Amino acid sequence: MILQPNSVIPLAGLVIDLFCTSMIDVGNELGVPSYLFFTSSAGFLGLMLSLPKRHDEVGTEFNDSDPDSIIPSFVNPVPVNVMPGFVFNKEGSYISMVNHGRRFKDVKGILANTFQDLEPHALSSLLGQDGVPSIYTVGPLINHKDDGNHQYDHIMTWLDDQPNSSVVFLCFGSGGSFSGPQLKEIALGLEQSEVRFLWSIRIPTPTSGPSEDVDYKEVLPEGFLERNKKTEGFISGWTPQVKILAHKAIGGFVSHCGWNSILESIWFGVPIVTWPLYAEQQVNAFEMAKELGLAVEMKLDYRSGGDREIVESR
Repeated sequence: MILQPNSVIPLAGLVIDLFCTSMIDVGNELGVPSYLFFTSSAGFLGLMLSLPKRHDEVGTEFNDSDPDSIIPSFVNPVPVNVMPGFVFNKEGSYISMVNHGRRFKDVKGILANTFQDLEPHALSSLLGQDGVPSIYTVGPLINHKDDGNHQYDHIMTWLDDQPNSSVVFLCFGSGGSFSGPQLKEIALGLEQSEVRFLWSIRIPTPTSGPSEDVDYKEVLPEGFLERNKKTEGFISGWTPQVKILAHKAIGGFVSHCGWNSILESIWFGVPIVTWPLYAEQQVNAFEMAKELGLAVEMKLDYRSGGDREIVESR
């Protein structure tokens, strides 16, 4: 279609994300339908839709001592320790998410970044729920485009020299990072395993997001950098995750279980080892390991920050 100068295209509808449900009212005032673009799993979507009913019955946030929850989008009862952190929050995020979940039923349709063969139970459970809008599966949405950035060619060159399916890739997302003591334990575990590895290391900072400005000699065990050459390990800061998962040398992925990372690993057939950190990653890891059998559990209930226990190398 070729648009003419000063042509007017009538507004057909609004597409909103899960945090912008107040825009539904704007759509109503304009007389156009609203659609929710849900970027996580159908399992988590079902959890969000179940929150208002639970809140109406219980009237309060979750507690660490709560029993397992029956959520229609999951085959198995969901343990409280894999629930998203916001469900325990007394300072506002819990009730905010309850309210968002309540408004989900006010949209005309939900565009979900998933597909039928991946989450058949979750999707069928949503179709059978009273008041749930039409679900349109539009996934997996993965950016395969090469942006032409050659800054990380050295990583790809190193991977080219490794045998097929021989490298474990450790990467924890744009917001994922570990403290010094935890990094040391990861290093010791890799060294003891004697596997080839590609490890994206970023450290937390007091005032901003994770930093790639890392002195590896300060945060890793003494002599590790020299010794890991024998196991043919490669350490980097930020890494081009999609390009790496697509490489024939990658044989496993230790992941924070963000939904985009899960879809990318499934697309390229790379097995996942679960190490969730925050947001809905714990319930994603539960779904992958316990519901679908598509991941190996290392941790399901780990949460970053605070006084979390150190995951030891042995």
